[in-house]
Amino acid sequence: MEDMSPDRDDGDHQGASRGGGLTTGEVARRLGVAPTTVRSWDRRYGLGPTAHTGGRHRRWTAVDVARLERMCALTATGLPPAEAARLALDEAGPRAPAPQVASVRSALPAARGRSRAGTGLRLGDVRQECKGVARAALRLDAAALDGLLGAAIEEHGLVAAWSEVIMPTLQAVGRKWETSGERYVEVEHFLSWHVSGVLRRHAPPAVADRPGATTVLACVPGENHTLPLEVLAAALAERGLPVRMFGGALPVESLVAAVRRTGPAAVGLWAQSRTTASRPLAQHVAALEWGVRGARRKPVVLTLGPGWAGQTVPGSPHPSGLAHALTAVESIALR
Repeated sequence: MEDMSPDRDDGDHQGASRGGGLTTGEVARRLGVAPTTVRSWDRRYGLGPTAHTGGRHRRWTAVDVARLERMCALTATGLPPAEAARLALDEAGPRAPAPQVASVRSALPAARGRSRAGTGLRLGDVRQECKGVARAALRLDAAALDGLLGAAIEEHGLVAAWSEVIMPTLQAVGRKWETSGERYVEVEHFLSWHVSGVLRRHAPPAVADRPGATTVLACVPGENHTLPLEVLAAALAERGLPVRMFGGALPVESLVAAVRRTGPAAVGLWAQSRTTASRPLAQHVAALEWGVRGARRKPVVLTLGPGWAGQTVPGSPHPSGLAHALTAVESIALR
């Protein structure tokens, strides 16, 4: 178990401005580990930086980072840290001279750029943050994963963080699971759980109901994939729109009761699979009415998720993603 005790590196907060390679904190963010883990690998296994700027300031070169990336990849397969470090050092061979200071950053991928990350997951051309999130998930590192997910939301905003960091990583883990038999199921569950927790912590307080402006969100019966609805609920609250979230596999009678009690402007029904998507259910909810005679209202039903593909429901929009779903709900709720 790696040393996770608090530790300070005076250079971590100044690396970007002072130049000369990456600081320990910057390297940790790229790798998806805690800074104390990087320092522990240095102390225990000799995986430290080749360049120092004097005093306690640490500067990591492209060669140093490549060695740590190999360490991360090996430990993600379950190899003990000591053995992984030995292999990483052996493969790297004798330490190369440190590159010139000005060339270090250009030799490394930009923190906010794209990455074809070597995590063992087929991430493709994605944001650099996906690499760290994937590695933290593979290591089942809760603290690092929470920190990376929270930082992505704070830096990019909820919609971009979901679309460009979280969802690509979830999809990569899902592909890994599908091609590896029963392996990596725990990684997918672990990552989903922490995404859900981070969404709740970063979501604003629930918005009070406003007549004709509320949105009801629920998974159709037999469907338990709630995560996409959770991010939509958080994004709607972020925009000051009232939302009532009912989660997974809501029975039909309960869904009808919720719609009649709240009188929503929109109802979002999530179906991950075509076997759970039900056109009759969507039509039934869309036909529900409330209000006084002469001013009766009906909700607009949004069919959300891949399960609805190919199942056109007249009068029910089928947004293709989070941004489109937000636009659709806003246009309905703000009429």
